[in-house]
Amino acid sequence: MDGSRKWLLGLGAVVLVFLSHMTSALEVPLDLPQPPTITQQSPKDYIFDPRENIVLHCEAKGKPQPSFSWTRNGTHFDVEKDSKVLMKPGSGTLVIDISGEKAEVYEGTYQCTAHNDHGTAISNNIVIRQSRSPLWSKERNEAVVVQKGVPLVLQCQPPAGLPPPVIIWMDNNFQRLPLDKRVSQALNGDLYFSNVLPDDTRNDYICYARFHYTQTIQQKQPISVTVLDMETMNETVAALYNITDFYRGSPDGERHPGFMLPLGATSTKMVLRGETLELECIAEGLPTPDISWQKEGGELPSGRMSLQNFKKTLRISDVNEADTGSYRCTAANKLGSVYHDIKVTVKAAPFWVSAPRNLILAPNETGILTCRVNGTPKPTIRWFVNGVPIENAPEDHSRKVDEDTVIISSVQSGSSAVYQCNASNEFGYLMANAFVNVLAEPPRVLTPPNRVYQVISNNPALLHCASFGSPIPVITWFKDSQISIRNGDPFVIYENGTLEINVAQPLNSGKYTCIATNNLGIKENHVFLEVKEPTRILRQPEYKVVQRGMSALFECKVKHDPSLIPTMTWLKDKGELPDDERFVVDTDSLTIKDVRGEDEGAYTCIMNTTLDQDSASAMLTVVEKPDPPTDLELTDQTERSVQLTWTPGDENNSPIKNFLIQYEDLLHQPGVWVNLTEADGTSTTARLQLSPHVYYSFRVLAQNDVGYSNPSAPSHEYRTSPAAPDENPSNVHGAGTQPDNIVISWTPLTGFQSNGQGLQYKVYWKQKDVDEDWSSQNVANASQFVLSGTQTYVPYEIKVQAFNHYGNGPDPGVVVGYSGEDFPLSAPESVNIMVHNSTVAEVHWEPVSLSSVRGKLQGYTVYYRRERGLHETAEEAEQQQALTFSGNRSEGRLPGLQPYSLYNVFIKVLNNKGEGPSSLSKTFETPEGVPGPPTFLNVVDYSLDSLTLAWGPPANNNGRLVGYTLSYQPVNSTSGLGPIKEMSFLANETSAVLGSLNSSMLYKFYLTARTIKGPGPSISEEASTILDTAVPNRQVDIATQGWFIGLMCAIALLILVLLIVCFIKRNKGGKYPVKEKEDAHQDPEIQPMKEDDGTFGEYSDTEDHKPLKGSRTPSNGTVRRDESDDSLVDYGEGGDGQFNEDGSFIGQYSGKKEKDTHEGNESSEAPSPVNAMNSFV
Repeated sequence: MDGSRKWLLGLGAVVLVFLSHMTSALEVPLDLPQPPTITQQSPKDYIFDPRENIVLHCEAKGKPQPSFSWTRNGTHFDVEKDSKVLMKPGSGTLVIDISGEKAEVYEGTYQCTAHNDHGTAISNNIVIRQSRSPLWSKERNEAVVVQKGVPLVLQCQPPAGLPPPVIIWMDNNFQRLPLDKRVSQALNGDLYFSNVLPDDTRNDYICYARFHYTQTIQQKQPISVTVLDMETMNETVAALYNITDFYRGSPDGERHPGFMLPLGATSTKMVLRGETLELECIAEGLPTPDISWQKEGGELPSGRMSLQNFKKTLRISDVNEADTGSYRCTAANKLGSVYHDIKVTVKAAPFWVSAPRNLILAPNETGILTCRVNGTPKPTIRWFVNGVPIENAPEDHSRKVDEDTVIISSVQSGSSAVYQCNASNEFGYLMANAFVNVLAEPPRVLTPPNRVYQVISNNPALLHCASFGSPIPVITWFKDSQISIRNGDPFVIYENGTLEINVAQPLNSGKYTCIATNNLGIKENHVFLEVKEPTRILRQPEYKVVQRGMSALFECKVKHDPSLIPTMTWLKDKGELPDDERFVVDTDSLTIKDVRGEDEGAYTCIMNTTLDQDSASAMLTVVEKPDPPTDLELTDQTERSVQLTWTPGDENNSPIKNFLIQYEDLLHQPGVWVNLTEADGTSTTARLQLSPHVYYSFRVLAQNDVGYSNPSAPSHEYRTSPAAPDENPSNVHGAGTQPDNIVISWTPLTGFQSNGQGLQYKVYWKQKDVDEDWSSQNVANASQFVLSGTQTYVPYEIKVQAFNHYGNGPDPGVVVGYSGEDFPLSAPESVNIMVHNSTVAEVHWEPVSLSSVRGKLQGYTVYYRRERGLHETAEEAEQQQALTFSGNRSEGRLPGLQPYSLYNVFIKVLNNKGEGPSSLSKTFETPEGVPGPPTFLNVVDYSLDSLTLAWGPPANNNGRLVGYTLSYQPVNSTSGLGPIKEMSFLANETSAVLGSLNSSMLYKFYLTARTIKGPGPSISEEASTILDTAVPNRQVDIATQGWFIGLMCAIALLILVLLIVCFIKRNKGGKYPVKEKEDAHQDPEIQPMKEDDGTFGEYSDTEDHKPLKGSRTPSNGTVRRDESDDSLVDYGEGGDGQFNEDGSFIGQYSGKKEKDTHEGNESSEAPSPVNAMNSFV
């Protein structure tokens, strides 16, 4: 006992080491020695189809490669002795050929064993059973006769199959029988009727059983059901049935609910943990009861619960212990309710709490295998080693077994083995293999080197460092080979070596190094992390309402990491876009052309990269004009109204605003539809007001925001009875066309307005303000009546009334018309003219008497004509003008007259017939006015400082011309105007010379003519003192001026003369006395003139401070004698040298004066121009 306690205390010291071995599910590289591990096996319960081979899977790995063997029913199964059994090479999988053999021979319990030098692993026990689909036993079903309203159960009782069949009730035509709240199928396959109806009568209630593996369907014999209604059945039919023939049950009156399944008030149900619980309650009653469920003392598990079979079945999936309890189903109809309690018990086959895991131990390490399971009842645990019960295995003092735990202490090389844990209870078992592999291995990193991990920012990043070693290596991480990473925010280092960065940021990008270390060595590996920008949809598609036939555009603009390649995908209603060329996918948009109704739905753009995605959706609503109304019906019909009802068509996603009701008059205007009235968009009926004697047909159009629907189908014809007219003709009018008649006209009624046959018009008339009776005349098929023999322009009262065979129209209204007009008889008198100014005169006259007008007075027309100007002797034939003054006027103004003129005037009175006689003519004179503008102003002569102008007199002097005024001012280059000057001229002067003008200056001239009334309007002209008479632009081009051209020619000639003189000098330079003097001096600094071309030689200066000979003199104008002893002056006859204008020397060289080179250094002579010239040669 004490030893056991000490052993347990020692266990605590190494618990951390053990836990690390237990929690690390390490994979041993296949190049290292390891015991077998089962990697694939067949399920525990194997049901096979006898038409196919039996395949029992058994795959395992290990080093060395495992060998396989099988047991059947607990004894060795010699595969090689059975020719029908084949084991796949390098595998333990068996293939059993059962063709031509009895499949039952191979039924049994099989187990696979995988073995190598380091241990033995075993599979589960695999129970093999053959699928079965037995035939229905021969039976004869009795016909069922029941009374209406009673419950009924039709039993199926299918044959027991393996696995159980699926039950379906169908008829002879293999059509499923309809199921509902009243008629339902139980879980056992029986068909339940809560109450029967006459419609349930049929002779082909057939139960079908479908078997899964063989895919065969077995059919039960048909059941015939007859439902009798005793109330409607006559005595003769009732006599054919004996009351004992009826299925027992209550009469067909209403009935309280009662349970058909399960029976009684309570029942029990056991279910295994993890399976599906199905509770069923089927009730009878009339009316059919409703079923509801509840759990006593708790809530139904909403996430795992569903109601099926019209709420008659409660289904709870993935059952656990919390589902234990009492469940109540309640059946209720209007007569009451009844309930049934089902007590549910949850048992459990063994299930894992913690399955044993493989252990990889270094020599002298200690490990623990745990096999923790649970179940109801509590499972029994047994341990095996290499497939042998551990109590029967060779004794190992390093191994201790304590129920669900095995502890192996101080393991040694060669002690590897495979341990099996078997946990079982009455409902099943669990079995697991776990090896103990004793290895001494330095670390190795299994993660490939230089792997690049990419992650989107703000997401977790996992950097793996899968390793292997024995003892288990310790993993450490470094960033950029320098920064040591410790476990803690934001980093997490897992036991398997994986490094997690909780929220990766761009700064986390870089190189990471993981180092695996144990006591046998060290190994490192490098990986790289790249943190990318997330993919985001910047502009999401928006909800669209599009009219049918138009285009819809969904935009989806995306931002993504530039290093990632995006892929845009569009979905419609979470599925692919239709394969239709109308759908055009662009880089960042989707266009749907010619939108149709079926295009409506949700459109989603998904932007995918290799790392992330973003999506956005929008709805497309397709609107179009409504569908036409249907089902037009006429009700509540009267002589003058009818009720029209209709059924609206589909709104097509745009609400109907109103309905337009039209009619067709099949009698008077067939084929023509006329708008009658409108109804609100929510209405389905309208009261229509009708007219008599019309054959109506109606139709309705619906209108929404898109437009009007197509018309509905026409209603049936509705005829109204004839009646007297409801109205009289409109637009009654009376007017004469001759002095002795009056024409009475009107707008006739239409056939629709006639209200009946025999439409005519009664025309009434009488002279206004005369005491006399109405005269009348009936008129048919006409719209006017001519009354002759009337006085001239006399008022008449007239009226027109419609009538037909059924009566007269309403009393007509009276209008006044006049008989015809004649030409006026009189002329205006006392014509008088008042002249207001030179262009306006006012005419006065005495109006004529109204009786002489003989018609409606329209006004007076004044005719006037200009005879001549007062300064003219001969008359001019000008066109006569006329002004009409409306109404009964006695004066009028004549505008626009010409001054200083003689006019003739006469007046006529006017009516609708025409003009009367002329009045006596009258003449008048207009006073003088200002003259018109001169006819022209031209510049006829130019000079440098003067201009000659000529002009013409005004076309209209409008008086006596007294002279002209000429104003002018200069215009500068910027279009600015200078001071203005004025000059006056007599009337007989038409030209002038303006002198003392500035040359090359532009001038603007203004000229006006004058009478005694003042100056008239002016005309203007521009001209320049330059010879160019055209002045297209105020900016003068100097290059085109004559003086500038002459100056340029003179300069060019002077340059030519200078060039000629220079050429002559160069050719004569070798004969100058200067050259002889220079040759005599033999100055070493002076290079001789080149003999070949006669040019001067070049001078050089060997000292920086010494000036060149012949250079320009100093600023004081003197030349030192020792620098130059020669001068052209020395060779001339005088001391003055002369040059021409062009700079050429014209002095004569007659004799050479000898001078001593040692004379004084100073000279009082002025420097010769030649010295200066020498500096340029």
